[in-house]
Amino acid sequence: MAIQSIRLFGDPVLRTPAAPVADFDKELRKLVKDLTDTMMDAPGAGLAAPQIGVGLRVFTYYVDEQLGHLINPDLDLSPECDEEGEEGCLSFPGLSFPTPRAIRAVARGFDMYGEPVTLEGTDLMARCFQHETDHLDGILFIDRMDPKQRKLAMKAVREAEWSGLSAPVIKVSPHVTGGKAL
Repeated sequence: MAIQSIRLFGDPVLRTPAAPVADFDKELRKLVKDLTDTMMDAPGAGLAAPQIGVGLRVFTYYVDEQLGHLINPDLDLSPECDEEGEEGCLSFPGLSFPTPRAIRAVARGFDMYGEPVTLEGTDLMARCFQHETDHLDGILFIDRMDPKQRKLAMKAVREAEWSGLSAPVIKVSPHVTGGKAL
């Protein structure tokens, strides 16, 4: 198992849009495994690569006993919204808040071998696809809340035991690309 540190709210990597995956290689498969192991250990319903400090468009999910991953996702959302759905995030440990999301989502992307994948989800699965894809765009679930709810959420963040902890040390890749996708 390759459990990674999960980046917490305040780490700039969480606000940085991730780059599309270009190489479906052994390193990508290792990233998917690391994401899966870390998500299952946490435990969580989903985990995006930026949450472990990797700026690539990859996420894993585990919802309703379904374990999977998606690379370079694109979403089609239903117009109906679940306004009261409770949502949490591994980058905001121990906190959850009502966050509006579309009730149904169709996610298209690729698996770790570069094969096209289409996933459909409702309720929690749709919420997971939206939440993780937002992470890949540098958007956090608190950004989806109405102003009143966001204010309450930020108060809870400031009072959280983990608030203000320093970000983990970033290891610099010895590779020519500096660890970034080309």
